[in-house]
Amino acid sequence: MRYFADAFFYVALFNRHDEYHPRVVEWVEGFVGEIVTTQWILTEVADAFSSSQVRRSLPGIFSKLKQSPNTRIVAASPEYFARGMKLYDERPDKEWSLTDCISLVVMADEGLTEALTHDHHFEQAGFTAVFAD
Repeated sequence: MRYFADAFFYVALFNRHDEYHPRVVEWVEGFVGEIVTTQWILTEVADAFSSSQVRRSLPGIFSKLKQSPNTRIVAASPEYFARGMKLYDERPDKEWSLTDCISLVVMADEGLTEALTHDHHFEQAGFTAVFAD
């Protein structure tokens, strides 16, 4: 099985105090397959931890993710940025962030249907949010 990992997933995984941490850890322990994410998502994760102790661990964590055979990080590119911006512009009726829009484009390109998130924006776009309440 292949999943798209949103920033929600990594923030909950790396932050023991996050309310979703136990659920995410339990999911990871039973996981077999591939996780796809983007450099934009990892930027959001780093931003979320910019003023915490986790900040010092992130370079090592990101390096391990990059080397993991179960994780693929889609590189930031002008093409994905432009396509995400186009979706952002086309959907003023939604409160989707630009990063969400890029994620949705990547998910569609990769043929992914499930996102490791609880963000309802993914469901609005027709995907499954694995950790939705």
